Order: sequence, then C-alpha cells, then structure tokens
Amino acid sequence: MVKVEIRNLNVWFKTNHVLRNINLKVKENSVTAIMGPSGCGKSTLLRAINRMNEIIEGCRTEGEVLIDNQNIYDKNTNVYELRRRVGMVFQKPNPLPKSIFENVAYGVKIHRMTSGSKIADIVKRSLEEAALWDEVKDRLNDSALTLSGGQQQRLCIARALAVNPEIILLDEPCSALDPIATAKIEMLIRKLSEKYTVIIVTHNVQQAARVSDYAAFLYLGELIEYGPTRQIFENPRNELTEKYITGGFG
Repeated sequence: MVKVEIRNLNVWFKTNHVLRNINLKVKENSVTAIMGPSGCGKSTLLRAINRMNEIIEGCRTEGEVLIDNQNIYDKNTNVYELRRRVGMVFQKPNPLPKSIFENVAYGVKIHRMTSGSKIADIVKRSLEEAALWDEVKDRLNDSALTLSGGQQQRLCIARALAVNPEIILLDEPCSALDPIATAKIEMLIRKLSEKYTVIIVTHNVQQAARVSDYAAFLYLGELIEYGPTRQIFENPRNELTEKYITGGFG
C-alpha cells in the first residue's frame, strides 16, 4: 500500500530551483533511502513531506505530496497536526535542555494527548521502541545532555515516536555518530519499519544498501532513479546511478 505519493514536486528557494518535477511513491511500513551527492536536494525533498521547507524564507513549492491520498499542500491542511503525523529527526542530535523523561514527554504535553500516569507509560513505550529504555530507565530525571551522542539521537527518535506518528523522516541521522552508535541506529531503523513508514536521507551509500527496502537517487535536483534497493544496487538502469553507487563521484 502506498503511504506517500509525490507528484510533480518543484521547490524553489528564491530563484534557486532546488527540486525539479519529482515523482515517487513510498510504500507503507518500508524504509526508503534518499541518496545523492551534497547539494542535490535530498534534505529539501525530505522536508517537503512535512512542509518544513516553509519555515525557510523565500521558499516556494509547486506540485503535490499525498499522504493516504490527501494532498498535504491543500490550503485546509492543519500543518500542526501534519507534523505530529510525520515526525522528523535531524542530522545532529538536538535534545532539549531538560530531563530524559521531559524530552520524551514534551510533544505529548504540547499536543495535549493525555496527562498524568499515562504520560509515563508513553515515555516508557517510546524509549523501548527507540532501544534506549534499558540504558536510561534508572536515570530518567538526569539531563538529556549527559547522554552520549548516539543515545541523544535515539532519545530524539523516542521523542518523535511519543506522539504516535505514522511516518518518520530521518535526515542523515548517523552522520555525527561513531560506528558503534551508527550500527545501533541502523538496527533501530529496520525495527521501526515494522510499525512505521521510514524515509531516510543518507550520504552513505553502504548505509542505504544496508537499511532500506527502496532507494531514490537524486542528482542536481532531479530524481534519476527509484526502485527496490536490491535492483538499484545490483542492476541500476541509469549510468549516473551506477557511477554514484560505485564511487565514481559524490
């Protein structure tokens, strides 16, 4: 089942035409990797799926992004609710200067989803889903800033999970992490796809091959190739794709 469909998507930042006529379909409960060299529009494409580009001055978007067949760029879209349904985790871990518990509970309280003891249950579930509970269950009142970089990134994932999203966007979530922390995040991404639709931007071709079910290759703002990861890596249809995944450029 298709969860996200992008139709003729174009994005400009002032006069810079960053994305050009992007069309792709993302299947539910899958991991889709968006890869390509720096500056090709990967993060812009990711942010188009929860309208985060709109916070950048001079941004203009044309085309459609449909989630469950509803165009999120319709004027009646509740952007606040959209960003609850489509959670985002950024390149650099960005925990709030609060306790571990309060970081995860933050979105639940802001969205007024529940209160009291139920919040504690949500925090526990979210930390478990983010594979962090066993490491922090005895220090929930400690500052989130005392966690390692890898733990902070999993905490940010738990914070996104706490508000019951349907889609999780990950913008190069391992780029600031060491190999051990990266391996934990990659295992987590595979696990999360059992319940959520996951879309990850990565500059690491090997990571895309390891974690994704589908892969998209962007170059100079255009979607060059998109398909099952195995096909993209073993039998790419486009010469540019083959050059990129074999290290010919990037």
